[in-house]
Amino acid sequence: MIAALTGTPGTGKTSVANILQKKGINTVDLNKVAREQDFLIGIDKKRKSKIVDIDKLNNYIKNKYNVIEVVFLVGHISHLLKNVNKIIVLRCHPDFLKKRLSKKRWTAEKIKENIEAEILDIILCEALESHTEKNVFEIDTTKLSVKKVVSNILEIINNKFEQMDKYRVGNIDWSEEVFNWI
Repeated sequence: MIAALTGTPGTGKTSVANILQKKGINTVDLNKVAREQDFLIGIDKKRKSKIVDIDKLNNYIKNKYNVIEVVFLVGHISHLLKNVNKIIVLRCHPDFLKKRLSKKRWTAEKIKENIEAEILDIILCEALESHTEKNVFEIDTTKLSVKKVVSNILEIINNKFEQMDKYRVGNIDWSEEVFNWI
């Protein structure tokens, strides 16, 4: 089973993936794969970020990770891959997300852009464009330790990725925050 671990930058994907890996669950850093396999096709100068050839990345994943056990593709583009069976979207309240991104010394403009994306559910909406709601899970990482987020993911895995009310799409809604940020 190929699962995406996705979310707006700063929601905890990398920290969670590191612990999942230590627990014996295979994780794949898509940013690293894109660099190492030369799937980068340009630079978005406005955002100061690299552009990944999603089709090439998708084909690579399809050929390399056609497995029965769970493999987590980690990155804020992982939900865009066609080979993904299940998606876990990590979410974070905009106020906390600002603090996390500020610690990374991101520019004010980039922080604002990512907070807006979180408020507007951009990654969740993208995930739902190509996957059914029953295959998408949301976890609010705002006040959870990384270990607790991992525990939630293990619960989803142990439940064979069957939908549970507490991880159902729509439980997390930052839309009222739009008045504070935009």
